[in-house]
Formats: sequence, C-alpha cells, structure tokens
Amino acid sequence: MTEEWGSPQPRAGEARRTPGTPCWVSLMVHGLPATQEFYSTLFGWEFSPGPQQLGPYVRALLDGEEVAGIGELPPDRHLPIAWTTYLASDDADATAEQIRCCGGTVGVGPLDAGEAGRMAMASDPTGAVFGVWQGRAHPGQRVAGRPGTPVWNELLTQDTSHVTKFYQAVFGYEPETLASADEDHVTLHLADRPVASIHGVGNALPRDRGPHWMTYFEIEDVDAAVDRVAGLGGRVLKGPWDGAHGRMATVCDREGAAFTIVRTAR
Repeated sequence: MTEEWGSPQPRAGEARRTPGTPCWVSLMVHGLPATQEFYSTLFGWEFSPGPQQLGPYVRALLDGEEVAGIGELPPDRHLPIAWTTYLASDDADATAEQIRCCGGTVGVGPLDAGEAGRMAMASDPTGAVFGVWQGRAHPGQRVAGRPGTPVWNELLTQDTSHVTKFYQAVFGYEPETLASADEDHVTLHLADRPVASIHGVGNALPRDRGPHWMTYFEIEDVDAAVDRVAGLGGRVLKGPWDGAHGRMATVCDREGAAFTIVRTAR
C-alpha cells in the first residue's frame, strides 16, 4: 500500500485529532462475547471496559493500546450490524448543526460518553452512517500501522459528486478527484494529508446495504485470514485480490458486519 494509505491514522500518543480525521471505529452487535472471541482470534485483540452509558461496551486493545470499540445492542433493537467510522471534531455540537444545515441527519446525540468525550451519530444525504467524536480523555485510536489496526476508511456510494460536497462543507476536506473513465474516486485531504476516500461504485453498490463507510484493517497474511474468518463463522464477500494498494479481501463477521482486510504493499 502506498504511503498515502499508511498516513491517515493518528500517531501513537497524539492528543488532538485534526477535525475530519477518522479517529475511531466502533461496532454494535447482539452477541458481545461471541464477537469478542471472533476478533480476538482474527486480530489478536484483548478487551477492556469502556463507557456504559448506552449499554455494555468494550475497547479493543493491541499490547494495551486502544484500536476499536464494540458495544452490545438491547435485545429489542434490530439495527444493521456494521462498523462505524468516527470523524474527529473539536466541537461535536457545532459539527452536528453543520451536518443538519448541509442536508445530513443527526440520529443520536450529541451526548457525553463519560469523561472519554462527546459523540453523535449521523448520516450523510445518501444515508451513509458515520460518527462524530470530540475526544477528551479518550482521543481515539492510539496505535496505527500494525496488523489488527484500522489503516483506512472509505465511503462506498453510488457516485461521488454530490456527497463529496457534503463532507467538504462539514469537515473542510480538500478533495482530489481521480481522473479516469473507469474510476469514480475522490481522496479527501486535510492540510495536504490524505485521510479518507469516497468511491462511487454505481450499480455495484449492495442493495441490502446502500451507501456505507468501509473500514480497512491491516493483516499479516490475507489468504490465511480469509480461511480463519470462515472457520470462525464469518463469510468471505470478495477476494482475495491484488490491488494497487496491496492484497486484500472483504469479509464479514458472524453477525454480518463487513470489513476489508489488507496486507499493505510497503
């Protein structure tokens, strides 16, 4: 994977995240213990308790450093099971208001997550869900560039033209469009640093999911991980294949949460 894909995550120990930077990924499931077992076996994660305001929640750790969060849904809540990308904010309330002004929807919050920070759950005008995180005691992901860590976040949508303007207006991204007849792809920059991307896939967008953010996790061996996913009760949705950024595959866990595993070409 190019340097471009290795750079969006915060450096270890960095206290503040530039607004708009993907800073955290979180998953809400029905079976928390089984999901912990799945990701512990796949990525080597350990877990510690996190904020409990919205129900049982744990933070995933690699060598004691926080990389992701997993929460448990109430039994009567039947929401889509999906990884959620959180974008950093210096003021979650102001960001929520800007989201509304630009045609998005704020579904949850803003609300405090204990002393960790302030958050909101929102969706862009196409319906893709994302989180807003104003870090306090917990600024977000604390380690990057290692197997088991998120290395990139990409919005998969029908086309990039309209939705790019939304994210640019809300978070101040500098979009760079890939000029190609075969690709509809925009890289989002902050201070000349690529932090995320938007990929227009047209009719290839899964009808059962609609527009959504995809999290890419670094893995040591994609092919071995694909076999491991199947053995753990997950499914392979695409691949493995070799792309411009490395070898990758798109898979889902036992409850259907999709994510991409990638061995970056460094």
